[in-house]
Amino acid sequence: MKIAIMQPYFFPYIGYFQAINAVDKYILYDNLNFIKEAWMNRNKYLKKNGTACYFHAPIKEKSSYKKIHEIELIENDKWKKKILHSLFFNYKKAKYFDDVYPFISDIINYQTNKLSELNSQSIKRACDYLNITTEITVDNLKYKDIEKKLLAENINEKDFSGLHLIDWQRKVVRAIEICRIEKADIFINAIGGIDLYSKNEFFNNGIELRFIKTKFIEYRQFDKNFVPNLSIIDVMMFNSPEEIKRLLSEYDFV
Repeated sequence: MKIAIMQPYFFPYIGYFQAINAVDKYILYDNLNFIKEAWMNRNKYLKKNGTACYFHAPIKEKSSYKKIHEIELIENDKWKKKILHSLFFNYKKAKYFDDVYPFISDIINYQTNKLSELNSQSIKRACDYLNITTEITVDNLKYKDIEKKLLAENINEKDFSGLHLIDWQRKVVRAIEICRIEKADIFINAIGGIDLYSKNEFFNNGIELRFIKTKFIEYRQFDKNFVPNLSIIDVMMFNSPEEIKRLLSEYDFV
């Protein structure tokens, strides 16, 4: 069984969905500390002049001491209308605008005050649109005992007696323990984790670690130079679900 674990991002880029499409089960893990510089409440879209621009879901407090699932959205409609106005104004001439804009509007207007819930909706609904059938779970209560044990100042190896590790880093322990609970023998991680995880540590625990690396993906946007690594919204605006399905396979394992 192949699994991947990732924080729920806000309308993430296509590489995120490649990882989802490459596994049997994808775990949206929001029981980690909020990272201010990450893609938790922001992403990029394409302006009609051919430049990239950020859009944000504003939150009440950016605190690295809070868990992702504790982060609350600002509860008004102004920011929602701002995002939707920007998307309408800049994408109204995109090929698949009529299909995608109402779909995105529905997600932006999802009723929740939790960032994690909004992000999870953006990911799961996009997967439905793209016909990605991977099981996606946000049931992090299943792993609460792991997090409780990891809170200790020093990890007690007796609490993780089945693990065989040289370097007892919390992120490694967490990933391998979740793999064990899920009975996964393959763990797929984003290429950014290549310096964080050791393939040998996973191999010694009966798990194959693979890193997914997105190839350079290019498609026709407006009549400007191509701008890469934008939100999945941009991909959907200019490509049919069938075309995106092909793009989802444009990656290598390293």
